[in-house]
Amino acid sequence: MNDFLVVETLGEDALLLRFGDAIDAQINRRVHACAAALQCDRPDWLIDIVPAFATLALCIDLDAFADAREPLTEVRRWLQSRKLGTGADAVVASVRTHLIKVRYGGESGPDLEAVAAHAGLLPDAVIDRHCAAEYRVGMLGFAPGFPYLIGMDAGLAMPRHATPRTRVDAGSVGIAGAQTGIYPRSGPGGWQIIGRTDESLFDVSRECPALLEPGDSVRFINAAEADRSSP
Repeated sequence: MNDFLVVETLGEDALLLRFGDAIDAQINRRVHACAAALQCDRPDWLIDIVPAFATLALCIDLDAFADAREPLTEVRRWLQSRKLGTGADAVVASVRTHLIKVRYGGESGPDLEAVAAHAGLLPDAVIDRHCAAEYRVGMLGFAPGFPYLIGMDAGLAMPRHATPRTRVDAGSVGIAGAQTGIYPRSGPGGWQIIGRTDESLFDVSRECPALLEPGDSVRFINAAEADRSSP
């Protein structure tokens, strides 16, 4: 379709729009801009839009193309007519900002000391850097409502545990590579756990079960400091 976007077939009833092959903030912004453009001009045949770090999956209702010999070809033509991925689709979705209070270290963050040692910092410096960044939800995955957050200070990057824990508590805030994230529910996991939040990341009783959505902005607040400053 153009030099910046590759459209791939994803099974018999879906297409994958590929904007790149890296975890990159600029590429991810283009993914979400394209998703916003599709939401603004959403055709009846588009069942679902699934953004990831560098790709956007489109789930298609083939029954809407009963008279078409090649439905996916028709969808490709429609996408090309909208010039999606070229910059002409630069619709900016309203960004929701979430402030998430975190209890760092101790039982809530058993890996904080290890992350600090790996980074050559004191634990308080790790907390300060983790709270100083503004994150963007690059995608949801692994478990319902699990946010992969882009924007972490590169100096805090640390590999996952070689052997994952059999249980990580719900609300645990972790680091894996150059990303940070929050476990929405208890379960196994290999991320370096530096803290925990009481926020409910996923609740099926809510109209929108996932607290965080792709493209949202996130800031972390040190619960200990917030409690000290409270009147």
